[in-house]
Amino acid sequence: MEKSETKSAGTRPAGMPHLKIYNKADVLSLTKVRRFETKLGERLQVMQGADMAKPMASSTAPYVLFGIPEDLGAKGNMGIGGTDTLWIPFLQSFLNVQSNDFFDGSEILLLGHFDFGDIQYLIDTTAKTDDEKIEAYRHAVNTIDDEVEHLVKMITENKKIPIVIGGGHNNSYPLIKGAAKGWHNAGIIPLAQINCINLDAHADYRPMEGRHSGNAFRYAEEDGYLQKYCVIGLHENYIPQNSWVDIVNNPFIDCITFEDIFVHEKRSFMQAVSHATGFTEDMLTGIDIDLDGIQNTLSSAMTPVGISPVHARQYIFFAAADTKPAYLHICEGATRLSDGRTDATSGKLASYLVSDFVKARNPSSH
Repeated sequence: MEKSETKSAGTRPAGMPHLKIYNKADVLSLTKVRRFETKLGERLQVMQGADMAKPMASSTAPYVLFGIPEDLGAKGNMGIGGTDTLWIPFLQSFLNVQSNDFFDGSEILLLGHFDFGDIQYLIDTTAKTDDEKIEAYRHAVNTIDDEVEHLVKMITENKKIPIVIGGGHNNSYPLIKGAAKGWHNAGIIPLAQINCINLDAHADYRPMEGRHSGNAFRYAEEDGYLQKYCVIGLHENYIPQNSWVDIVNNPFIDCITFEDIFVHEKRSFMQAVSHATGFTEDMLTGIDIDLDGIQNTLSSAMTPVGISPVHARQYIFFAAADTKPAYLHICEGATRLSDGRTDATSGKLASYLVSDFVKARNPSSH
């Protein structure tokens, strides 16, 4: 099953023409079934047909997993393409995790993925200059926003937690917006607002210059869906001064820089995570992790200096256990960048993070 094709490619629900829903055959095609063992791919729940409302409402799974393999947002932020390559390697790894007492797999409804390849093709064949392409990418992100918001709202209205594998960090905006609306409609929160914690080398709080991967949280806040926002591991070298001034003057935004944790040693990493969960504990909280903050992990803004994969796993586990999660969002990772660099392990890393999140919410597994 390649990124742009599934056996159920004709299954397109209303309002989300780019969403491809998986059936059991799709899932098993990536699952290495082995005698005397059970893999997650054999245990995960899947949708039955394009009418998602009834199956989602009746599903016993508390989590709904889907992918947004796109790099339009990263390119719109003048970044390197490739964030569309994480989803399938992640899925290949995740479906072959062992089903056992630690993680059964039936807790998750695997929905499918969005395929925006037609938009990428249109931009590639019509935009003539780099400026035209950037403008087109930013315009295209609005289409992604609408469809992702629609799906996340449907999931959270059914009181289920979205687990989302990106894609660029642009997708945090429709995630926050859709989750805020959906959890509100479900009667879980009084206002259509949520908080967010983000483990990231960047704040993604750039000006509203058109949608891209660098300003999702600015748009979410300006539109009234994001109340409190805390960034952990922000790299001082990559904070635009105008964004920094806005952050420090906003009582609803907090951050702890990478340097304060690991260079100046003002607090430990887990103290920083605990501070973030405390800052956002008053309401449902989205949990974001940008893989470009993990040292030597392939991404659009790959860094030689960052947190370790173990730190990332500790963050996910503790944040999931110590908050009321509105969603989990793993983004900006890649297995192949448009400049030719490759690393097949990024998908496996994302798989570990998803399993840590589910285990943290299931005390019987630890």
